[in-house]
Amino acid sequence: PARDMSATMIHSAKYVFENTEVVISGMIKSLGADQVTSFDLNYSLDGGAAITEAINGVALNAGDVYHFEHGTTWTPTQPGNTVINVWASNINGLDDLNPDNDAIAKEMVVNAPIPNIIDDYLTGSPVVLEVANNDHDLLVPRDLDFHPDLARNELWVVNKDTEASGSSTVTFFDITAENLDFVQLEDANNWHFMSLATGLAMGDNGDFATSPGVYDANHNGGAPFTGPSLWSTDLDIYAQPSGGNGSHLDMLHVNPECQGIAHDHLNRYWVTDGYNSDVTMVDFMADHGPGNDDHTDAVIRRYQEFSITKDPNDHIVSHLVLDKPTGWLYVVDHGGQRVMRLDINSGTPGGAPSWPASGPYEPYEEYSVVNGYTWEEIISTGLTEPAGVDVIGDRLLVSDHANGDIVIYDISVSPALELGRIITNSPGIMGIKIGPDGRVWAVNATTHKLLVVDPEGFTVGVQEQVNNDLLQAYPNPATNEVLVFLDRYTAGTAVLEMLDAAGRLVNRERMVNNQIRLNVAGTPNGVYHLRVTLENGTQLRQPLMVVH
Repeated sequence: PARDMSATMIHSAKYVFENTEVVISGMIKSLGADQVTSFDLNYSLDGGAAITEAINGVALNAGDVYHFEHGTTWTPTQPGNTVINVWASNINGLDDLNPDNDAIAKEMVVNAPIPNIIDDYLTGSPVVLEVANNDHDLLVPRDLDFHPDLARNELWVVNKDTEASGSSTVTFFDITAENLDFVQLEDANNWHFMSLATGLAMGDNGDFATSPGVYDANHNGGAPFTGPSLWSTDLDIYAQPSGGNGSHLDMLHVNPECQGIAHDHLNRYWVTDGYNSDVTMVDFMADHGPGNDDHTDAVIRRYQEFSITKDPNDHIVSHLVLDKPTGWLYVVDHGGQRVMRLDINSGTPGGAPSWPASGPYEPYEEYSVVNGYTWEEIISTGLTEPAGVDVIGDRLLVSDHANGDIVIYDISVSPALELGRIITNSPGIMGIKIGPDGRVWAVNATTHKLLVVDPEGFTVGVQEQVNNDLLQAYPNPATNEVLVFLDRYTAGTAVLEMLDAAGRLVNRERMVNNQIRLNVAGTPNGVYHLRVTLENGTQLRQPLMVVH
């Protein structure tokens, strides 16, 4: 047809935060015979009114792709699921002649903001709780992160293990549950794609990446063909047979002996390169799929103006974290007993890096050095063996492996001001993470433990009541449909989630008038859990048997 445009991809993150601006971006393809010189770019939320931007001054022929960022951003106002629809219309001022392929949809999950309770740790006596240990398959755990759907309370830990075996992960499906449900997983080719892992970082698209501490992922004494790997959090993909090179989604090979990894946006991450003593931005771009090997679209940029010194014993990590609202990347320099920060929005990509001397070991879209960027030493005293790091608001937390202290800093000033310390009395702590409820979590590589620290007098913001008589489901067992309702509840809105036996989200709906009819006709037989989150954060849980 003369005029035919199709939205082919939405790049925007799948997991976003309430009250945080979201850019709607993606790709639209021209398929019509006529050259497109103008069109309207539209998106809608949950089938609502179109939000339209006029696009002019283009010249798109059949097969050409238009990469877009809609000029009107979206700011979610409440947690829950939202469906984004994107389409083009008014092509050259006329109708699209093939409306069947116009739109593309994407479901996005809106997280409630993480509460900033860090200053509560500065008064009283925080309580250190052991959550898991080597009985839960923790073997030299080095890092941890929460699944990007924070309501799941799903925590992932990466183990160092050994070079010969490759590293493993342990997934805790509901970390706040009284009885932990967890699984340890190893990819079939973890000896190459996840060897001596130092870090793990979750992405906002449902994937995660790991950084390898090994020099050469081939383990043959040759070139250091090593770098971070990208994985899926979908347990039907991760650590499952793919028919190729394990289940990894992507891997890049110019960062030997990585000391940590931090997420940026979509498939873009930052790593501490222990071998080259610098920091590198790695963007996998579009992943190649499980077990494949095409890395040519990657963009890799080196930041070489300051030096990071790794642990000479190749054990203690040098993690890094990106403060996304400000663009400051905080980098632990273990050997320098300090913390640096660089402005990721500064600098200009220039020529090719000097390492490797012959160029990268495989072709990439870009492999360059960034010049003229802004960086500074933000912490230079008070740390013995700095390792892990996390940030929230104007508070930075750094773990000290030597004594187990978690040091709290005010980063609204430079250099950062030490405000106090969480004394864990647990030497060996490496990775730290601020959880969905604001509490501080940590892994200890010496004692093989997962820890959480409560401020004195803290009560978990999300209180769970199992089989509470407020939550009713009928019939149970259910065959096709189940009525879920809250008896005697008048305090506000509620969100219903259906979880499978592994804690994975099957369905999420907002309850209207404190009830909902849930269709389970196409759900496989088995035991599920209904979880309702009330407006005050309290969670109610009820088992549900589905039988067809």
